[in-house]
Amino acid sequence: MSQSEAEQRAAVVAEARSWKKTPWQHSQCLKGAGVDCAMLLVACYVKVGVVEPFDPRPYSRTWFLHQDEPIFLKQLLARGHEIFGEPQPADIILWRIGRQFAHAGIVTEWPYVIHAFAEEGIVTEANVDLPGVMTDAKKHPRRFFSAWPDGAQA
Repeated sequence: MSQSEAEQRAAVVAEARSWKKTPWQHSQCLKGAGVDCAMLLVACYVKVGVVEPFDPRPYSRTWFLHQDEPIFLKQLLARGHEIFGEPQPADIILWRIGRQFAHAGIVTEWPYVIHAFAEEGIVTEANVDLPGVMTDAKKHPRRFFSAWPDGAQA
């Protein structure tokens, strides 16, 4: 029996929360040992079955400072679509860093987001509307994406 959209969203949020306090480690994906923002998304959405397994590695830790190609954005658009308005639980927030949209998190209940960020050093859940890391919309514009079709949750 397949899960409803609401059940899938809840499962993604629960899986993301189970990664909290995992140390940030570039290009890693081992709960409790190390993960970065890209691999956190892969781990959560693949485990729940929302997307087919894939591995975007290898990628440079600073690719977004030197490239014009929107690598992260292309990966998201291949598996979902951009949304406008308030995101729902398990939607994705993507921030611009440097030249590209290159940092992501999983919305738990807007404006709370779980993300793995080098400057924080761990996977954490934070209110991204409060002053702090990644909250300056002029410095770090943000976009939202969903793996589910448009429309009301099932």
